[in-house]
Amino acid sequence: MEYAGKPLALRMRPEKLDDFFGQEELVSKGKLLRQAIESDSVPSMIFWGPPGSGKTTLAYIIAKQTKSEFIKMSAVTSGLKDLREVVEKAKINERLKRKTILFIDEIHRWNKSQQDALLPHIENGLIILIGATTENPSFEIRSPLLSRCRVFVFERLKEEDIVKLIKRALKDKEKGLGKLKIKIKSKPLSLMAQLSNGDARVALNILEYAVLSNTSRGEEIIINEGLIKEAVNKINILYDKGGEEHYNLISALHKSMRGSDPDASLYWLARMVEGGEDPLFIARRLVRFASEDVGLANSRALEQTVAAYQACHFIGYPECNVILSQAVVYLAKCNKSNELYEAYGKVAEDVERHGNLPVPLHLRNAPTKLMKQLGYGKNYKYSPKYDYKEKQEYMPEKLKKKKYLKD
Repeated sequence: MEYAGKPLALRMRPEKLDDFFGQEELVSKGKLLRQAIESDSVPSMIFWGPPGSGKTTLAYIIAKQTKSEFIKMSAVTSGLKDLREVVEKAKINERLKRKTILFIDEIHRWNKSQQDALLPHIENGLIILIGATTENPSFEIRSPLLSRCRVFVFERLKEEDIVKLIKRALKDKEKGLGKLKIKIKSKPLSLMAQLSNGDARVALNILEYAVLSNTSRGEEIIINEGLIKEAVNKINILYDKGGEEHYNLISALHKSMRGSDPDASLYWLARMVEGGEDPLFIARRLVRFASEDVGLANSRALEQTVAAYQACHFIGYPECNVILSQAVVYLAKCNKSNELYEAYGKVAEDVERHGNLPVPLHLRNAPTKLMKQLGYGKNYKYSPKYDYKEKQEYMPEKLKKKKYLKD
C-alpha cells in the first residue's frame, strides 16, 4: 500500500486481527466471530456501533484474511446500478473460486427496493454482505434482510485502547510518525484519548493535526494539552444528530429535568448544543416537557418554553445557548406534575376501547329545524345562567361520571 499523502488514520488502519484494537467481545481468542474468520466461514453480517469503533477496519481485515475480494460501497452515494455491477463482478469471482465481500457503509440509508435487491444474492451465497450502521438495525434495516445476517454490536473504544493506538502511531516508522522526534507526556496523551470520545479515527486526526501544526517550531515536536485542545476545535468533532446518540442525549436531558437535577440537565443540554444540534428541536422538546412533566404544577412553564422557542427562532446559535439554558434550568427546578399526561393516556385508552361513543343529545348543536325536532340541544343548561353550578352530565352515557383527573 502506498502511504504518501494519506491521512494518518488511514495509514494506521490494521491489516490483521492481531493488530486490531478493541472489541474483545467479538474478536478475542475463542469468540464466535474470530472462529468464523479463522475457519473461513464468515456469514453475512451487520456491524452496529458508533463511528470510529472499527467496523470498516474489521471488514477489511476479514476480506484480507479470507482472501476475498473486498468491495466497498457507501449507501449514501450508491444505488441499484452499482449493486448490479457488484453482482456481475461477484459472478466472475465465483467462477474463479473466489469469494466476494460487499461492504456497505451506512446501510441503513438504503431504501426498501435497494435492500430487497440484495436478498437473493445473499441467500445463494454469491455475495457475503457486511453492512455497517450507527443506527439500531432493528429499526432501520428491513426484517427480510436482517434475518439473513448476523448482527454484531461494536462498543465505543476504551480510553486504554485509544492510548495504545496513539502510541503505536507515534512509534511506527513506516506508516506512522516514528521518524519524527515527538515528545508527549502521559497527561496530554490521556487527554487526547478522552477527547476522542472512543473514536479511533478522531484520536488519530487530533494527533496528526497537533503534529503538523507544530513541525515548523523546531526539530523536536512537543505536544501539550493546549495544542490538543486547539486540534480538537479545528477538526470539529461532530455530534451524530440523526443517529441513536441523538435520541439518547435528548432522553438524558428529559429525564434529568424530570428528576429536578438542573446541573445534569445543563450538561446534557451542552452536549447537544456544542455538538451542533438544531436549537429549535431542543426548544420543541422543552415545550412538550412543560405540559407533560410540569403541567398543572406550574402553568407558567409553558409560557417560558414557548418564549424560549421564539427567541431561539429569532437569534439562532450561538446566542440562543443561554436562552435554552434558562428554560432548561427553570424546568428542572419547577415543581412537577404528570397528572395531565396520565389523564390523557387514560382518555385515549377509553377512546380506543369504546370507539365513537355518541355525543349526548343535550350537548349537540342544533342549527336546523330538523335537528331541533330530533332533540338536539334539548334540556341543555347554559352554565352562566346557573352561575356555573348547574348539574348536568357531559360524558357519553357509557362513561357517565367517569373521572380522569384528581379532584
